[in-house]
Amino acid sequence: MRWTRNIRAAALVAVAAFGLTACGGGGGSTQPAAQSKGGAPIVVASFNFTDSQILAEIYAGALEAKGYAVTRKLNLGSRELIYPSLKSGELQFLPEYQGAAITTGFGKDAVKTAAGEHEQLAQLFAPSGISLLNYAPAENKNTYLMKADLAKANGITSISDLKKLPKVVMAGPPECESRLPCFRGFTDVYKLTNATFQTVQEAGPRVQQLNSGAATVIPVDSVSPLVGDPQYVALKDDLQIVPTENVVPAVTKKVLDERGADFANAVNAVSAKLTTEGMRELNKRVDSDGEPAADVAKDWLSQQGLA
Repeated sequence: MRWTRNIRAAALVAVAAFGLTACGGGGGSTQPAAQSKGGAPIVVASFNFTDSQILAEIYAGALEAKGYAVTRKLNLGSRELIYPSLKSGELQFLPEYQGAAITTGFGKDAVKTAAGEHEQLAQLFAPSGISLLNYAPAENKNTYLMKADLAKANGITSISDLKKLPKVVMAGPPECESRLPCFRGFTDVYKLTNATFQTVQEAGPRVQQLNSGAATVIPVDSVSPLVGDPQYVALKDDLQIVPTENVVPAVTKKVLDERGADFANAVNAVSAKLTTEGMRELNKRVDSDGEPAADVAKDWLSQQGLA
């Protein structure tokens, strides 16, 4: 899971107690008994946030359209919960985010290009029998927002420009304060001596703090509908504290070997059409409009000619 997300302790306890064979959220778990094209049903997993669930539904739906049976295990939690089951083969397909997988999943410093991260992450996963297919143009990465009127009045377009202000308050989740791609990057890389941090756990209250002026800047995901809202400005990360976060399918080597080129081609065809702007719209439909992730994914696949 992306570290900016809030993990609900009760949900994690429930997942741990019932195991990953329990039904997940965001569309639930299906467990078809029939054998699929090329072998047993493929177990597709997701983290416990909207973007991940939509992506899992999209890939699962595309595979089903090509004749592969799929078992969905969605809304499972963080990498700490999911990676052991992915490495054991209990889970077989996970839409990942390259930079976060490297930094959070493996505790390594990510290189700053999508192609470089793809190679780096492939090498980290290889000893566990997990391979990567093509990464998508779509990213879900930390993005820093401020009010558009404040930014315009002070000529601020980048994080470096925040030094123009007498005081900068970042409101973010507690982890952000010590993380280099978040507040620590503001102080250690951007050298913003005017910046202070305020812990605000939930995303909604952080936006309220920004709107009221109590906070100057907040971190959001790049697929958040707020990024395209004219009330706000997404600051350029000119010193690149945030790694690229291209979506990439992580698949067990066993599944790839069994299914062959047709399977890989079906997955890569999906990845090629995923964009950050498109995912932002899909996230809005689920988070703001209340549509089920499975329905949104089905619509997208139909529109793209993939189902």
